Amino acid sequence: MKERTSKATFEDINEAKADLGDLYNAADPRALFRELQRLEYSIPDAARPIFQILIKYLKRKNSGPIRILDLGCSYGVNAALLKYDLKMSDLYQHWGHKLLADASSDELMDYDRRFFDTLAVAEKISVIGFDQAEHAVSYAVKAGLLNKWVVANLEDEIMSKQAEHDLAQVDLITSTGCVGYITEKSFAKLPFATSIGGLPWIANFVLRMFPFNAIEQTLENWGYTTEKLEGQTFIQRRFASREEQNQVIDTLSEQRIDPTGKEYDGYLHAEFYLSRPQRDAEDVPLEQLLVP
Repeated sequence: MKERTSKATFEDINEAKADLGDLYNAADPRALFRELQRLEYSIPDAARPIFQILIKYLKRKNSGPIRILDLGCSYGVNAALLKYDLKMSDLYQHWGHKLLADASSDELMDYDRRFFDTLAVAEKISVIGFDQAEHAVSYAVKAGLLNKWVVANLEDEIMSKQAEHDLAQVDLITSTGCVGYITEKSFAKLPFATSIGGLPWIANFVLRMFPFNAIEQTLENWGYTTEKLEGQTFIQRRFASREEQNQVIDTLSEQRIDPTGKEYDGYLHAEFYLSRPQRDAEDVPLEQLLVP
């Protein structure tokens, strides 16, 4: 993979992004989803078919439901889309419905538990949510979208014994936007906790402004081979402001990444990286794996 570096730290790069922090850890998803819909947030839709292919392949190697650790899980969005074959438009409509506008957070949670219970299960998976947003993750567990949850900051803390136990036999680790908030420091600790049943596959959608080299090297030390899906990017969302757009374009320019036709057109773009044990990567290269 072509090496790409930046003088700026992930923390510096994150300063270019709009701050939605207060919305990410509210008592329920409604306020966040109003803002995400305004910004045309769509990366989970783009990630879903790729995750589905990975799950289908892993099912050939494993008995029982595939166990997924979703990094930066928030309110369980990826779990909802995979378990019930939903789209972001379905969740926008659901959490934006006028009949739910005046419900309390507890009332909404009860409604969500019943609502998701009525949906046909499209994918038999078990999803563990990993996020620092305790209110959001708690909501997703109580609503039935997540099977378990781990609230931790592996950038600054060690993995707890309980977390190690909960993550012991994960098959697939996913993320659709948390790289940049978490760095190689976290990825250095994750395989240690998830490798009892064998090293899990790690599927990351990463905004183009965040170099992936340090994480790739860290995973290589665990025996991983990382492949990038070349020639394709995935829209995450529309820029929240012209200032955000300009700052992101400046960051990309510093890294000699051409924003023409992508960030110049008003949207954040991500790239896909798949990290697998070396033998798995040799057996089925990424481009061959992703053939429907």
